[in-house]
Amino acid sequence: MNDLDSLDRRILAALSVNGRASWTDIAQVIGTSTTTVARRAQQLIGDGVVSVAVLPHLEHNGPVEVFLVRLGCAPGSQARVAGELARRPEVGFLALVTGGHDIVFELVAAKDRDLYGALVEDVQRVPGALQGHADLVLHTYDTGRDWPLEALGADAARLAPPRVPHSCDATHLDEVDRDILGVMGEDGRASFQSVAKRLGVSESTVRRRFEAMTERGCASVTTFVPAPALGYATEVLFWLSVEPSRLERAAEALAARREVRRVSATLGQSSLMCEVALPATADARRFTGRTLAGIAGVRSWTASVQILTVKRGFLTAPWAERRLARETAAAS
Repeated sequence: MNDLDSLDRRILAALSVNGRASWTDIAQVIGTSTTTVARRAQQLIGDGVVSVAVLPHLEHNGPVEVFLVRLGCAPGSQARVAGELARRPEVGFLALVTGGHDIVFELVAAKDRDLYGALVEDVQRVPGALQGHADLVLHTYDTGRDWPLEALGADAARLAPPRVPHSCDATHLDEVDRDILGVMGEDGRASFQSVAKRLGVSESTVRRRFEAMTERGCASVTTFVPAPALGYATEVLFWLSVEPSRLERAAEALAARREVRRVSATLGQSSLMCEVALPATADARRFTGRTLAGIAGVRSWTASVQILTVKRGFLTAPWAERRLARETAAAS
């Protein structure tokens, strides 16, 4: 990540805002040529620095429960455990962290699934996985901000697709829709023509169905760019204890902060989970000493620094996956 220059970072920020934005639109926003953007962006994608996919709504197959799991690992097994968990389709987020646990991951389970099997048996079958702590996510608050916009300036807002509140269910997508999402889940920047050719349908069918799915919120374009590639050196997960009567206001105050990427109310020892991305480690002191200390109702917190974020938004960072594979092989 250290060899990225300012132009690379601006291209990555634009793709974070809209992974399917055209090279021409990105070039206009960042003030360079379309050719330069296309060449640089394709190199960044090829190197695995950025991943783009079109993914279905979380509940496209029916209602789900979301859990945040903090997991301990046997010494030397962190890379192997993280790699195996990250390959599971029900894991939407995974990071190796500091603190009392080694790994934090998000598990999405169908409401009718055997939760004991999903949260205990399946996890404990992973060699090296030790005791875990799972919190049910009750609600995730809309942060209302695309934090990469700061790197791009005011014109970047026009790249952002509209946010569509939507309640999805299994009846909203048919077999053709799911086939299209299957292809675009592998390559979120695939052209409609290439998707149509692969599926044996017309280009207009793919375009029309893609637009219908994204406009009504049944699918969305997801981009995973590691925060360090955008100039954010420190990512921290805070687990907050908040007075119940002040929980909503505290969550809304946090969600309004530019550096906050996610705020979720959880059912467990902590009332809220808050993820922040900061330019430097020194900024964590200001966040705790000023921001958290200034929010009424926040009683205490624990924190974990993300030392390697492997998966986000159900997308795996190829470079992180390769690193885990190397470490696992070296430990064998």
